[in-house]
Amino acid sequence: MNSVLFICSANMCRSPMAEVLFKNLLYQYGVSSKWFIYSAGVWARDGNRATEGALKAMQRKGIDLSLHRSRIVSQAMINEYDLILVMEQNHKDALRAAFPEFSSKIYLLSEMVDMKHDILDPIGGTSADYDDTADELEKLLADAFDRIQVLVNEQDDQVKQ
Repeated sequence: MNSVLFICSANMCRSPMAEVLFKNLLYQYGVSSKWFIYSAGVWARDGNRATEGALKAMQRKGIDLSLHRSRIVSQAMINEYDLILVMEQNHKDALRAAFPEFSSKIYLLSEMVDMKHDILDPIGGTSADYDDTADELEKLLADAFDRIQVLVNEQDDQVKQ
């Protein structure tokens, strides 16, 4: 099974939105049963709900985020997933420092479309800020789908060797 772990700071805005948006994309492509998608935070506390802004931004896209609870990233998670996609360079740096043996599968989400920029955190912002972040995530994920598949398959091949 293919697997992707999305990471942000507190696992209450960007990574849970990316998680459900990617699940929705997989469902649209008819391949959701072949993927395991999850999210966590570098500096999260376990058990927090997604922010109200994230919940509403996803509701406006017809996606339910109400069952989400935050999780702190662990070595077991990093080991388990084929690909780790982070929202900011400091997330990438922190994970690669903490888990150097897994650095080859940790990327900025924007790198999936040959860019290198942080996805801005809408926490504390307006509903428009949340919608902008959700729209950016949705577009990045759609544009990055083929590259994500390639990298996941490369990780699977490395594990088999």
